[in-house]
Amino acid sequence: MNNPSTSPARFNSRASQATDVVIVGAGIVGLAHAAHAVANGLTVTIIERDHHAAGASVRNFGHCCITAQSGELYELAQTSRKYWLEFAERAGFWAAEAGAMVLARTEAEMNVLRELSAVREPGQVELLSPAETRARLGSSASVAEEPHDDDGTSGGEWPGLVGGAFLRDDLRVDPRTTVAKLAEWLSQQPGVELHWNTAALDFNQSPEGVTVQTSRGELRAKQVFVCVGHDVDYLFPDLAEEHHIQRCALQMSLAAKPSGVEFAPAVLTATSMLRYPAFTEMPAAAALHSEVLEKQPELLEIGANVMFTQRPDGTIILGDSHHYHRTADPFLDESVTDTLNSEITGRIGEPLEIIQRWQGIYASSEVAPLLVREVQPDVTVVSVTSGVGMTLSFGLAHRNVSRLY
Repeated sequence: MNNPSTSPARFNSRASQATDVVIVGAGIVGLAHAAHAVANGLTVTIIERDHHAAGASVRNFGHCCITAQSGELYELAQTSRKYWLEFAERAGFWAAEAGAMVLARTEAEMNVLRELSAVREPGQVELLSPAETRARLGSSASVAEEPHDDDGTSGGEWPGLVGGAFLRDDLRVDPRTTVAKLAEWLSQQPGVELHWNTAALDFNQSPEGVTVQTSRGELRAKQVFVCVGHDVDYLFPDLAEEHHIQRCALQMSLAAKPSGVEFAPAVLTATSMLRYPAFTEMPAAAALHSEVLEKQPELLEIGANVMFTQRPDGTIILGDSHHYHRTADPFLDESVTDTLNSEITGRIGEPLEIIQRWQGIYASSEVAPLLVREVQPDVTVVSVTSGVGMTLSFGLAHRNVSRLY
């Protein structure tokens, strides 16, 4: 992989030659476009303004939320699932067909799960009893037992369940390592150049297609994909304003591995069902919203999606809240983090030791969940403006690269 500390001040002669594709942005969406281009025999140059990926692609749960999408996003998510697994095998990063578990603590929550299960293919949304839910999460509680709500179990026994659902198609990846490993693999492929600490400045038409003015000189390509996530307004402010792009800031944290607590699936809760479209489209979602508003309004006030995932090293990613700004202030409200982590501790039934906190961030728009726009001939801006960039990345890239043919 190119190391910016040893890179020349300007592009070498090979790098400045025309390539088939230039990709601006080395987050997961940009690298997915690069992976598909390489797989189709195209030459690719990738540039990234930072010295390594530090944005939305490394600040998330590592949950590819396939099942909870609907419509166009569901189709893209299923395509993405296929290529997540394919490129995980090629590039050697961790991707697990671990699914996701939705915990239900009330009948209103279970009703949403029942309705979604009824409209999906058999086995995709598997309804579970409390004991079956605990067993799938690795609890030592006997499957023969049927604990009641508020049954007082503790120590990682997932207390207070009335049931749950297993989402078969969801995937798990490690956000801390996936992008780096994919970038390293791409940099080793024939016909690929990867340049860190290199910013795109302007795009102009040329006889070869497009000339990209960068902080290290010119690049030329037949096609350019600009995949800069929430930073579209840095390069194309009018487009960002038209699409109403904001930065969604999240409060997230990492817990040390609790003794004896291991679970493979991502874990979602009632607030997750109020944020993902497959759930919110169910008739029972209205009653669930009313229930949460009455019993836990503080969760809705911070835009909570109370969910958590366990990384391969056993640490647990916890989150998250949602606040929307054009420019996000960096300051974290400790009361928000306390609210989220207390709720998650109650779900697991085990004390958690917090070892890191951070501000997540992604592009958000009330206009549409995707922004794919050709801003000038052969220059296409691609941004997922709905918080599911990891989920859709490879499917969206497959669709966009396929259009080159």
